[in-house]
Amino acid sequence: MANPVLKIIIVLFCLFCPNNSMTITKAAAGGLTSRLATYSASRGFSLHESIVDTIGKTPIIKLQRLSPKPDVNVYVKLESENPGGSIKDRLAYGIIEWAEKHGHLQPGQTVIEASSGNTGIGLAVVCASKGYPLVVVMSESFSVERRKLMRFFGAKVVLTNPAHKASGMIIKTKELADKHGYFWPDQFSHEANQWIHQQTTGPEIVAAFAEKKLDHFVCAYGTGGTVVGTSRYLKEHMPATKIHVCEPSNAPMLYSGIKSTYDGDSRIPEKAHPVWRPHLFQGWATDFVPRLMTDLLTEFPDMDIMPTSGFDAIDCSREMAKKEGIFSGTSGGGV
Repeated sequence: MANPVLKIIIVLFCLFCPNNSMTITKAAAGGLTSRLATYSASRGFSLHESIVDTIGKTPIIKLQRLSPKPDVNVYVKLESENPGGSIKDRLAYGIIEWAEKHGHLQPGQTVIEASSGNTGIGLAVVCASKGYPLVVVMSESFSVERRKLMRFFGAKVVLTNPAHKASGMIIKTKELADKHGYFWPDQFSHEANQWIHQQTTGPEIVAAFAEKKLDHFVCAYGTGGTVVGTSRYLKEHMPATKIHVCEPSNAPMLYSGIKSTYDGDSRIPEKAHPVWRPHLFQGWATDFVPRLMTDLLTEFPDMDIMPTSGFDAIDCSREMAKKEGIFSGTSGGGV
């Protein structure tokens, strides 16, 4: 019987992890060819019209030393290989492409979004490439490094009071969008958020495991776009794959079964979720359950919800670096 395969999608928060430039060499002695050269040749080389053309098609790596059991194969998908350093590059490109094709975004119009950092960085990359000014609204509690990186790409960053949580970021974003006529995609409810993962992330995983049985898919959630879009594609093409969703153990909103409430079609939740608490995962589990995640709970009633400790996630990140050579943040360690 073939070994079971445990699939883990890692949303990497590696903001300063540069893309490695591969040098292909042939050993002088004996004419030996490097394995790296063979692998690189098999991938092929191509010219790209724009940096956004390099988003996606991230590598899937088998862990060599951190598998929980000898007969379990664990794979991770390295989203840090996207040009902006995280899986949010996919969301950024998908939302902008969707808006352009549907006439929601005009040439030169300013884009505005609320972000803990990675979506803002992804949008900064995409908007810089396409010529759209960008404003990112961000709580002052999130890392200074992310603010600096977004500004380096030309974005303006507006900071909000940490006491107002993620909801306060969204309220400020709507206020500025209404006042100045900015385009606000709203990553927490925009259909393109999950659509881009049905178009890219899901197909990449299915293609990679075409000759293997994929037993489990593990993912965290922030807006819900990654896990919703990927899970929908897996349900259609690999229905036997079990879906697992991670959330902070001290903010178990999904596990509680309590949904966030919205006033009609409003994109702003009425109040903070009653079980939400501050946690160590930047980008995970804001102070409300996004509309996209509500859809997922309905579509996958047998989905497994996995509580994750922020401190354990940090330890796991260190272990991945020391034992696998994979540089990740708390999000990667968490899943």
